Amino acid sequence: MRAKSALGLLLLLNGAAVATTATAAPQSLDCGRLLDVKAGVWRERVTVVVDGGVVKSVAPTGAAKGDIDLSGQSCLPGLIDMHVHLTGESHKEVESLRMKLSQDVADDAFRSVAYAERTLKAGFTTVRDLGAGDGLNISLKRAIASGAIVGPRMYTAGTIISTTGGHGDGTNGLSRELGKAVGHPTPYDGVINGPDQAREAVRARYKEGADLVKITATGGVLSQAASGQNSQFTDEELKAITATAKDYGFRVAVHAHGVEGIKRALRAGIDSIEHGTYMDDEAIALFKKQGAYYVPTISAGRYVADKAKDPEFFSPVVRPKAAAIGPLIQATFGRAYKAGVKIAFGTDAGVFPHGDNAKEFAYMVEAGMPALEAIRSATLNAAELLNQGSRLGSVEPGYAADIVAVSGDPLKDISLLQQVRFVMKDGVVFKR
Repeated sequence: MRAKSALGLLLLLNGAAVATTATAAPQSLDCGRLLDVKAGVWRERVTVVVDGGVVKSVAPTGAAKGDIDLSGQSCLPGLIDMHVHLTGESHKEVESLRMKLSQDVADDAFRSVAYAERTLKAGFTTVRDLGAGDGLNISLKRAIASGAIVGPRMYTAGTIISTTGGHGDGTNGLSRELGKAVGHPTPYDGVINGPDQAREAVRARYKEGADLVKITATGGVLSQAASGQNSQFTDEELKAITATAKDYGFRVAVHAHGVEGIKRALRAGIDSIEHGTYMDDEAIALFKKQGAYYVPTISAGRYVADKAKDPEFFSPVVRPKAAAIGPLIQATFGRAYKAGVKIAFGTDAGVFPHGDNAKEFAYMVEAGMPALEAIRSATLNAAELLNQGSRLGSVEPGYAADIVAVSGDPLKDISLLQQVRFVMKDGVVFKR
């Protein structure tokens, strides 16, 4: 009932957005230049024709003026962030506790509207939301798709799958009495023990309307539990999850910091590792052997490392984990990229403020990835990991009309992607 109530609230919000997101009439965009992400080159003076939310043609600009003048801008495909949490945002410990005790899913629903719009207007036309309670991210996805509110195209994991006491167990940190009152979470709540419950949890995600599965193979930073890296699934549980996910057409994203959990998940045949902080050479070899993607989330690592210096921001349990794990992710990313691991762009936005997603590009380049490859990680690579490589991640005929524009050349100054001037999603302009 709570999830349905949240959806109702979302649909009541921002009614004017319905007209804004109606199917756009055919129109043409004159781009000063367009980045061909597949060829890795700029195409100068290009006109893109869109109709019905789809790119119809890409051709040299002629004498006639297009409907939208971007002749002084550099155009790119809409950006894709493969790791966000649009229904929440980090706060200081005292504020977080107050919110947990005094607010409910309806409050999260209202706040998520602003987070979604902020993300889209930052140039991210597609996101993969990797976990929220009460089905709220699925409700948010539906509200955006219906045109009720403004936001990016969403692919959602629904409820995170964890083990008892694991990083995704929402009852961590409760007193014994409160824990008794709340009760033990079930596979439907995303908490499992053993292969049979693992299969049940995957099926529950299918039932709730998720697009993929997200599991927490190791401890994490922000959970109220001591370890940030211990392995939390057995090999048998992981194999049950991946096999069942395959039956239901799900890809599996895996939160993992510790190296043993990373290796177990890769051997089980998962699709992506999120964070990957303590990966070693053997883990890198497994990435390459299995063809799995690495989603780094450097932004989240740097943010929590910085906030760990503030004794009032995180709880005493979280603070040492944030200080130890956060600073390592950027260097891990640099090693993984240089070793040839496939990279898909992801930030863990929600750990840090939504809308700052593009800072990740600068961190990637700082760690040794060329600007073009960083952009490809948020276009071609991300689309492939989503299994949407034939319709997202490029501006070409038959693809969704997702186009962003910046002033200047982001291949020379990647920080320009933090200053997106124009955003179109599905042929509708959301920022001009």
